[in-house]
Amino acid sequence: MQGVDIIFKIAAIGLICAVVSQILKQAGKDEIGTFATLAGLIVVIIMVLSLIADLFGSIQTMFDFG
Repeated sequence: MQGVDIIFKIAAIGLICAVVSQILKQAGKDEIGTFATLAGLIVVIIMVLSLIADLFGSIQTMFDFG
């Protein structure tokens, strides 16, 4: 069930970033909108890297490499 949960979290972050970016664009703050989008991307990348680290840890445990 964690797989579905992480997909919803990533989708929510993307939706929030898109809305914030559009609001800031309408207010004439394009640079800040870009930084908000970049911050959302960094958060998602950190989440995915954490999942990949867990995957490699599980593979290492499964095959007993260490």
